[in-house]
Amino acid sequence: MSNNHITPSEQTVTTRLIVILGGARSGKSAFAERLAASSDRSVAFIATAIAGDDEMRERIARHRASRPKGWHTLEEPLDLAGAVRTASNLAEVLLLDCITLWLANWLFQQYGTNDEEEFASSALFDEGALKKEVGALLEAVNFLAPNKTLIVVTNEVGLGIVPAYPLGRVYRDALGYVNQCLARAANRVYLMVAGLAVDIKRLHEEASL
Repeated sequence: MSNNHITPSEQTVTTRLIVILGGARSGKSAFAERLAASSDRSVAFIATAIAGDDEMRERIARHRASRPKGWHTLEEPLDLAGAVRTASNLAEVLLLDCITLWLANWLFQQYGTNDEEEFASSALFDEGALKKEVGALLEAVNFLAPNKTLIVVTNEVGLGIVPAYPLGRVYRDALGYVNQCLARAANRVYLMVAGLAVDIKRLHEEASL
């Protein structure tokens, strides 16, 4: 589907969870915002970025200024389930942007370091702890009222070369795991390619021999 032809009918009150994923600069956030705006419903934006340096502060300010005036904004770097519950009291469409930054925040909190030498001894992410976090988010989605929709933006980082450092490999594996969990639970999953959205959930079918 072309991102130039988004209509309110693309998202109905029975669509509880929409996942939008793709590579860097593939048009994920812009598509998600157009999808939310085209619904003609109230919108709450859940931002997960942390302003750790001047460049990121400028980026956050630019994104904040570009959103429609009537949208609510919640800044929450870690507690996604809590943010969804809070946002659901403010609006009908909840836009979470993005899982990619949230996971970086979560991994840093879990391991307490982003130093490669200190991290090298941890070859795998804690799947149990991550499963608990994702489960809490999906439980919050399940308890949304019938007229509420959550749109989640995330990156696909597993299509390139294998990261050269342990932290990069753990991050890639963890994000792949989270994306799979979200995609299974979602009503719709859009893959962004050069600014164009393909509904891969609609195209998916179970393989058989």
